[in-house]
Amino acid sequence: MQLVGIYDADGGLAGELRYALGKLRGRSKCALCDITHGWNPMGSRQWKQACAATPVELELVHRDEATAAQLAAAAQLPAIVAHDGERWSEALSTADITACAGSPELLLERLAEW
Repeated sequence: MQLVGIYDADGGLAGELRYALGKLRGRSKCALCDITHGWNPMGSRQWKQACAATPVELELVHRDEATAAQLAAAAQLPAIVAHDGERWSEALSTADITACAGSPELLLERLAEW
Protein backbone atom coordinates (compact mmCIF):
# COMPACT_ATOMS: atom_id res chain seq x y z
CA MET A 1 0.00 0.00 0.00
CA GLN A 2 1.44 3.35 -1.05
CA LEU A 3 0.36 6.37 1.03
CA VAL A 4 0.70 9.93 -0.25
CA GLY A 5 -0.16 13.05 1.72
CA ILE A 6 -1.15 16.01 -0.43
CA TYR A 7 -0.67 19.48 1.04
CA ASP A 8 -3.16 22.24 0.29
CA ALA A 9 -0.26 24.38 -0.94
CA ASP A 10 1.98 24.60 -3.99
CA GLY A 11 5.61 23.54 -3.95
CA GLY A 12 8.70 25.48 -4.91
CA LEU A 13 10.00 28.68 -3.43
CA ALA A 14 7.13 30.83 -4.75
CA GLY A 15 4.49 28.39 -3.51
CA GLU A 16 6.11 28.13 -0.09
CA LEU A 17 6.33 31.91 0.22
CA ARG A 18 2.69 32.35 -0.84
CA TYR A 19 1.58 29.83 1.74
CA ALA A 20 3.73 31.34 4.52
CA LEU A 21 2.43 34.85 3.82
CA GLY A 22 -1.14 33.57 3.68
CA LYS A 23 -0.64 31.72 6.96
CA LEU A 24 0.73 34.86 8.61
CA ARG A 25 -2.29 36.82 7.38
CA GLY A 26 -4.72 34.10 8.44
CA ARG A 27 -5.79 33.37 4.85
CA SER A 28 -4.02 30.04 4.28
CA LYS A 29 -4.60 26.90 6.32
CA CYS A 30 -3.37 23.37 5.76
CA ALA A 31 -3.84 20.89 8.61
CA LEU A 32 -1.24 18.56 7.06
CA CYS A 33 1.32 21.38 6.90
CA ASP A 34 0.59 22.15 10.56
CA ILE A 35 1.33 18.54 11.52
CA THR A 36 4.48 18.02 9.45
CA HIS A 37 6.01 21.49 9.60
CA GLY A 38 4.26 23.90 11.95
CA TRP A 39 6.25 27.09 11.52
CA ASN A 40 9.49 25.27 10.63
CA PRO A 41 10.09 25.16 6.86
CA MET A 42 12.49 22.23 7.38
CA GLY A 43 9.87 20.10 9.16
CA SER A 44 9.02 19.87 12.82
CA ARG A 45 11.17 17.85 15.20
CA GLN A 46 8.03 16.18 16.57
CA TRP A 47 7.07 15.02 13.05
CA LYS A 48 10.53 13.61 12.39
CA GLN A 49 10.57 11.77 15.72
CA ALA A 50 7.09 10.31 15.12
CA CYS A 51 8.11 9.10 11.64
CA ALA A 52 11.23 7.44 13.05
CA ALA A 53 9.09 5.56 15.59
CA THR A 54 6.57 4.06 13.13
CA PRO A 55 6.69 1.61 10.24
CA VAL A 56 4.18 3.77 8.32
CA GLU A 57 5.72 5.20 5.15
CA LEU A 58 4.10 8.40 3.92
CA GLU A 59 5.23 10.34 0.88
CA LEU A 60 4.37 14.05 1.05
CA VAL A 61 3.68 16.17 -2.03
CA HIS A 62 2.30 19.62 -2.75
CA ARG A 63 -0.92 19.91 -4.76
CA ASP A 64 1.00 20.96 -7.89
CA GLU A 65 3.23 17.88 -7.56
CA ALA A 66 0.40 15.33 -7.14
CA THR A 67 -0.77 13.28 -10.08
CA ALA A 68 -4.23 13.75 -11.59
CA ALA A 69 -5.28 10.35 -10.22
CA GLN A 70 -4.12 11.27 -6.70
CA LEU A 71 -6.00 14.58 -6.82
CA ALA A 72 -9.13 12.87 -8.15
CA ALA A 73 -9.11 10.48 -5.17
CA ALA A 74 -9.11 13.37 -2.69
CA ALA A 75 -12.45 15.03 -1.99
CA GLN A 76 -10.60 18.19 -0.94
CA LEU A 77 -7.12 19.12 0.25
CA PRO A 78 -5.23 18.39 2.35
CA ALA A 79 -5.78 14.66 2.12
CA ILE A 80 -3.94 11.40 2.33
CA VAL A 81 -4.56 9.00 -0.52
CA ALA A 82 -3.68 5.33 -0.79
CA HIS A 83 -2.81 3.19 -3.79
CA ASP A 84 -3.67 -0.50 -3.49
CA GLY A 85 -1.85 -1.52 -6.65
CA GLU A 86 -4.79 -0.73 -8.91
CA ARG A 87 -6.35 2.56 -7.92
CA TRP A 88 -6.08 5.56 -5.63
CA SER A 89 -8.60 6.15 -2.84
CA GLU A 90 -8.83 8.61 0.01
CA ALA A 91 -7.35 7.22 3.25
CA LEU A 92 -7.76 10.34 5.40
CA SER A 93 -9.88 13.35 4.52
CA THR A 94 -9.31 16.98 5.43
CA ALA A 95 -11.64 16.49 8.42
CA ASP A 96 -9.70 13.38 9.52
CA ILE A 97 -6.39 15.26 9.34
CA THR A 98 -7.82 18.29 11.15
CA ALA A 99 -9.16 15.99 13.89
CA CYS A 100 -5.57 14.96 14.63
CA ALA A 101 -5.22 18.45 16.17
CA GLY A 102 -1.63 18.91 15.06
CA SER A 103 -0.46 15.57 16.49
CA PRO A 104 1.97 13.66 14.27
CA GLU A 105 1.62 10.59 16.46
CA LEU A 106 -2.17 10.54 16.09
CA LEU A 107 -1.99 11.01 12.31
CA LEU A 108 0.48 8.15 11.91
CA GLU A 109 -1.54 5.96 14.28
CA ARG A 110 -4.65 6.50 12.14
CA LEU A 111 -2.69 5.65 9.00
CA ALA A 112 -1.39 2.46 10.62
CA GLU A 113 -5.00 1.41 11.25
CA TRP A 114 -5.98 2.17 7.68
